[in-house]
Amino acid sequence: MLTSKGGVNWKSTKARLPPWRALAVLLTRTRFLISVAVTGLVILMWRGLSKSASEMQRYAKFLDKICVRSSKGTNSAFVWGSSFYCYGSPKSPMEMSINEMVAWNAHAQTPVLFNRHEPYEVNSPSISEVNLNPIKSSTQALSNRERVLILTPLRDASPYLEKYFDLLYKLTYPHELIDLGFLVGDCKDDTLANLASELDRIQKHADEKIAFRSATVVKKDFGADVEMSVAERHSFAAQGPRRKAIGRARNYLLYSALKPDHSWVYWRDVDIVDCPERILEDFMAHDKDVLVPSSLYHELSGIGTDHLLLVDYNSWIESDKGRRLRSKLSPDTVLAEGYKEYDTGRTYMAKMGDWRKDKDEEIELDGIGGVNILVKADVHRTGINFPAYAFQNQAETEGFAQMAKRAGYQVVGLPNYVVWHIDTEEKPGNA
Repeated sequence: MLTSKGGVNWKSTKARLPPWRALAVLLTRTRFLISVAVTGLVILMWRGLSKSASEMQRYAKFLDKICVRSSKGTNSAFVWGSSFYCYGSPKSPMEMSINEMVAWNAHAQTPVLFNRHEPYEVNSPSISEVNLNPIKSSTQALSNRERVLILTPLRDASPYLEKYFDLLYKLTYPHELIDLGFLVGDCKDDTLANLASELDRIQKHADEKIAFRSATVVKKDFGADVEMSVAERHSFAAQGPRRKAIGRARNYLLYSALKPDHSWVYWRDVDIVDCPERILEDFMAHDKDVLVPSSLYHELSGIGTDHLLLVDYNSWIESDKGRRLRSKLSPDTVLAEGYKEYDTGRTYMAKMGDWRKDKDEEIELDGIGGVNILVKADVHRTGINFPAYAFQNQAETEGFAQMAKRAGYQVVGLPNYVVWHIDTEEKPGNA
């Protein structure tokens, strides 16, 4: 038997070794394999770092050889045909004096950001944002899909609702872009029930082109005298309180129904008997802040349908006579046009136009009536409303016009563009 020099033979050595199966199990264990992999990665990283360090040292020595110091003490040498440049301090930062350090860093200022704010994210369901910047009132209302709010105050309006909705159906502006708003107050008749019936019918209509985007009904009583006769309602003495009450009703309706996405507000009386179907598009094409048509009606008492009478004396141009009169009145006095008690000498738009002439002719107005008004919604958002008090001796729509002009807005009338009003029983002797 062969024996090694130290007295250990092969058989004894083999007997001390673990069985090959045990070795195979050890070598295939997960812990062993992970240990081998980690050890290998550490060795590779250590060799890489050592190599990089040695290369950096060699590169530094190489730069020291090729970089020459300029007259100003900076490295900007060229070597071997100016194909290689070295930029940097000629000294180690540890060897530089304070002056040298300042001189070297003078060309490399660090950018500084003051008051830098990160975006703030709000996830509270009770907080919402309204962005009015995209809301415009333009001549491209149709292509821009601009939304319109049609507002109508109602009081004892049952006889007129059927015709009102017949005309509303025919408006050619897309109904899905139109919201309706009504204020019902101080009624003696069945206005609310009839209005609800008409709205329910129109909104359930099978033709989607007829149904409107939405409808809002506001109920508000102001304590007006519901027993007032037609003659009393149109008397001069009733005009101040009556116009103030109507102005208050319009404001309640406006602030209850106006939404952030509305571009236009179209005020439309309930007792209209005829108007152009494209009235919204026609008005928008003028691109005015406040726009009104002329309002006339046919007399229904045997003279014939061609006999036209005026109904709206509230759309007027101020006169010197009117200005002198206002200067003498108490600031609480409300002037009402069309009455002999006060001669203002104003020019009435209803007397200026001819429905057979150019419908797009414009005139500037100082007062307007309320039969039909198209207003850019931002005019109302600015705070221009219908004063329920004497504003420059005017109230309601005439006060609205005065307020809009005071704020710098355009108030324009179309004397040849006619909206036909129902015949009304004016008190004899008026106008």
